Amino acid sequence: MALNTEYEFAVKIEKCCKYYGHIHALKEIDFEVGSNEVVGLIGDNGAGKSSLIKIITGVYPPTSGNFYIKGKKIDPRSFSVKQAQNMGIATVYQDRSLAEKQDLWRNFFIGRQITNAFGFINVKKEKAIAKEILLNTIGFRGVGITVDSKVSTLSGGERQGIAIGRAMYFDSDLIILDEPTVALSLKEIKKVINFVEKIKENNKASIFISHNIADVYSVSDRFVVLDRGEVVGNIPKSDISLKDLNTFLLDYAHRLKDEDK
Repeated sequence: MALNTEYEFAVKIEKCCKYYGHIHALKEIDFEVGSNEVVGLIGDNGAGKSSLIKIITGVYPPTSGNFYIKGKKIDPRSFSVKQAQNMGIATVYQDRSLAEKQDLWRNFFIGRQITNAFGFINVKKEKAIAKEILLNTIGFRGVGITVDSKVSTLSGGERQGIAIGRAMYFDSDLIILDEPTVALSLKEIKKVINFVEKIKENNKASIFISHNIADVYSVSDRFVVLDRGEVVGNIPKSDISLKDLNTFLLDYAHRLKDEDK
């Protein structure tokens, strides 16, 4: 598959501010994700990560600033969750992405059912596409797992893989991963990391949010560090080691504590 060269950035935000009443949640934020880039979004609770993601996904409008998706300037007054989805933005949450009691193939087509001329679900076609996603989109070859398997029988890492694969297949150009490795074993974390690597292989972009810096480092091309609503670090992976990234974050946290005394 050829790299999409129609636009440079999957999303780009310039001088973005967000107020909740008198609370200044985001302060002149500049943030961008390349069309085939994984950006690790790092920050403690309250840093502004959730506010930024909610703007990108259409939950809340920015108070001010410019916002572009795939090169198109967005009118925040009309931008919505549905519009974000239609423009190729998908979010994979740690525990809310799949219907546990449903078969895998049904999960792929929630809200996207393929019907025949009589309006009935085309089960055969949906299963064939689901199998294609499992095998080729995300390279999912778990022993004993088929499109008819229940989600409840999958491990945490496998569930994340299914959710990521679904987003990639259905034309999501930017996939936001919100703490995808929380509460997983090391073996399951490795599965998720492998699935995230498939995002770039499929010429997609991603924002990877996690408090586990090692996980962020392993898959990201660049790291954006937020603190108290401001970007305090924008660092290409090629410019920093995992050890130095941890040192940067620790040193910054210690400076803040000293300033607060």
